[in-house]
Amino acid sequence: MTSAGATPPEPAALSAATLLTPARRVAAVLNRAVAAGLVGEEQPVAGFLDTDGIRASVADLAAAFAHAPDVLHTFAVKAASLVPVLRLLAELGMGCEVASPGELRLALDAGVPPSRIVLDSPAKTRGEISEALALGVAVNADNLDELRRIDALRAGGSASVVGLRVNPQVGGGTIGAMSTATATSKFGVALRDPGARDRVVKAFAERPWLTRLHAHVGSQGCPLALMAEGVAETYRLAEEINRTLGTRQITSLDIGGGLPVNFDDDATRPAFADYTRALGTAVPDLFDGRYALVTEFGRSLLAKNGFIGARVEYVKEAGGRRIAVTHAGAQTATRTVLMPGAWPLRVGAFGADGSPRTGARLRQDIAGPCCFAGDVVAHGRELPELEEGDLVVLYDTGAYYFSTPWGYNSLPRPAVHGFTADPSGGVRLTTVRAAQTLDEIAAESGLAHAGALVSLGARTGATAPAPSTPRC
Repeated sequence: MTSAGATPPEPAALSAATLLTPARRVAAVLNRAVAAGLVGEEQPVAGFLDTDGIRASVADLAAAFAHAPDVLHTFAVKAASLVPVLRLLAELGMGCEVASPGELRLALDAGVPPSRIVLDSPAKTRGEISEALALGVAVNADNLDELRRIDALRAGGSASVVGLRVNPQVGGGTIGAMSTATATSKFGVALRDPGARDRVVKAFAERPWLTRLHAHVGSQGCPLALMAEGVAETYRLAEEINRTLGTRQITSLDIGGGLPVNFDDDATRPAFADYTRALGTAVPDLFDGRYALVTEFGRSLLAKNGFIGARVEYVKEAGGRRIAVTHAGAQTATRTVLMPGAWPLRVGAFGADGSPRTGARLRQDIAGPCCFAGDVVAHGRELPELEEGDLVVLYDTGAYYFSTPWGYNSLPRPAVHGFTADPSGGVRLTTVRAAQTLDEIAAESGLAHAGALVSLGARTGATAPAPSTPRC
């Protein structure tokens, strides 16, 4: 990692905090959260983030890239758009990758220096680009038309590093929606389309200030070899452009993120070190310092460092299947509910006090609170028999789940709590985000303009017309 920013903790320094097994660690946290009233009847769903685990993940990332002389690790804010999380990551030396004005605001509010922020988005407005250039935030243009916008907007100069995103078109993984280097991906300049490569070289030749190439192959479902091939293709293009221009105009490569996460068990695989080995095989000179590197990891840093705890409100039978109706459904586990085959989650069964449930297992569906039939987080899972008041845990949900909830049914956003646990099971908790109140839901839903539509149709001194009589 670059010298700028705080130095992340060494992996060895974190070993004492990981003596608890993952299952015991979750049970200790859940038990403490119940005792503190953070989850239960009054607060039926909450998210929990393991700060020790986050620190360890950042340390693993830094160690895996330690042989790279110049690398900026940025966190993909969309994976956990929570200011305290971004502040912690900034303290550990990370920057932020943002893809919207909201994410940029969160990164700045978290104290991340603009020089350590990268703006990626396929639909940047002129206003968004202007703000980034004024702040000194790095900008990765998604296409050649965007470069033409930047031509005008940076006419007075800017401290921002500007790059161009390319699509190496190396293919997709097992989840099409997560694959961004397919032949028809909406992202970047498609390099294998006729004439595209020449147009990219020309774009750099016309803009001496264009100094970075960016590529991102995808995330979940993409094998390491495919990701590495996308980086290799980008590296080869950078070498071609610099050779053609007769100067080392491209000085940095943004290689994206996308390391997949294992949702099957507690193991962290693949590891960041596995990825750097794959990169070294595909691009032997990538780490020689010729190019500064930028990464944009998100899910792989947070997913296994968080879980959702939710109360079982009712248990019922339907068609011979037992169903536990809980408060964790599509509003917090959107991807899993809508794409269960691609995003399966492990489920844990706990008693009302947070202690692990024991006893004979039986097949049960774990359903959520949303008013549509498909709101089921897990189908036919063999778990100890659940009862009203019990708690279920959805593991590996530290990224993209409770941090970016769906407002279906106007269900309130759940509280999020950070925790640390010592080897003996002692737990400390802190609030990361308070649960959304009903007043906040009403305000967000236009309460201040409650009469707007009524007044729009009102005419002074006129009475509303009588409803017409329907005809058969």
